[in-house]
Amino acid sequence: MRMPPVQTRRFTRAEYDRLIEQGFFDEDEPIELLDGLLVVKEPQGSRHVAAVGLGRMALERAFGARYHVRDAKPIALDDTSEPEPDLAVVRGHPRDYLDAHPSTPVLIVEVSQSSLPRDRVRKAQLYARAGIAEYWIVNLVDRALEVYRDPVGSPSGRWKYRSVRLLRPGGHVSPLAAPRARIRVADLLP
Repeated sequence: MRMPPVQTRRFTRAEYDRLIEQGFFDEDEPIELLDGLLVVKEPQGSRHVAAVGLGRMALERAFGARYHVRDAKPIALDDTSEPEPDLAVVRGHPRDYLDAHPSTPVLIVEVSQSSLPRDRVRKAQLYARAGIAEYWIVNLVDRALEVYRDPVGSPSGRWKYRSVRLLRPGGHVSPLAAPRARIRVADLLP
């Protein structure tokens, strides 16, 4: 006997936010909205948590008081996506976002171990499509920083980053939005 195909339903960001406001999800439930789908986030091991903390400290030093570094907080990318990246650098102060989540971070950082394939493909496409100028992956598997820049779309509608660089622990990176800052890759790795 052949089984009928599974029916799925995509959500808009507005529908997802209403479900959260109505208490449908627990506040700390590990999900995020990606392209209309509710995706369960990967559990965070101790190395992951350490890398997020190290990244936050490095980014706060690099960007200064005119920017706010958010960790694991929603970003309102478009009508169907509200990811919660490990780190996002946004302009301004936390009080600037009392009525809505930020939608135009200047930098998004994902810390990756088991989620590395998804972060390289699905999340990179999502962030490129949203016009995020710079996306970093702190690659715990290879002990490296992957720097994605220059988002571009193709005629088929697929988005990617034209520039992808792999930096080792001895290297440095200067964020596009803070070009005078110089962050040691080793400072981002546990």
